[in-house]
Amino acid sequence: MSDTEKRSSADTADTDAASPARKRPKPGERRGQILQALGTMLEQPGAERVTTAALAAKLEVSEAALYRHFASKAQMFEGLIEFIEQTVFTLVNQIIEREADSGASPADAGVRQVSRIVAMLMQFGEKNPGMTRVMVGDALVFENERLQQRMNQFFDKIEATFKQCLRPVSEASGCASPTVDAQVRASVLTAFAAGRLQRFARSGFKRAPSEHLDLSLQRML
Repeated sequence: MSDTEKRSSADTADTDAASPARKRPKPGERRGQILQALGTMLEQPGAERVTTAALAAKLEVSEAALYRHFASKAQMFEGLIEFIEQTVFTLVNQIIEREADSGASPADAGVRQVSRIVAMLMQFGEKNPGMTRVMVGDALVFENERLQQRMNQFFDKIEATFKQCLRPVSEASGCASPTVDAQVRASVLTAFAAGRLQRFARSGFKRAPSEHLDLSLQRML
């Protein structure tokens, strides 16, 4: 081999060494990347319906690659909803346990539980605007109906939690029908929380859901 050929061969080897092949994602890693990309795309104010073609383009993969990890786009949204449910209800349980063990009376603990759960929901929405659009249904308008039903169940569970926390408050106030009173209070607070999140999404993420939150809760509780 001539000196010129040797130099050419060496240059090629150096180029190959400087440009290693792209590493393939670990099992489950690509699935997480898809969900993260979908959530990011939903964060764009006024974003239209996210298509699998646009999602694939953002990830620089084919649509077929997406469907190797999710059988449908509905399953991708279900992955986001699972993240919302697991995160929120883990925090809800922590709040309830912490306040129950605080030594406060059941009524005082109930008020604190509800106040902190509402505040947590608002903070979660502010930090995850894409998830907020899923929670209030804006991102689910043209998607499978079961996705909206699942988010409805999410807020039903939040309302049931509020009712449980507020029953000691209604009992302590001497209400003749504490169960009904707690249900009404829980319904109002759930509608308030959902409305604040929806306003946040509809405003292009400009109206913070935590705006005047403490004063608002004082009026309701």
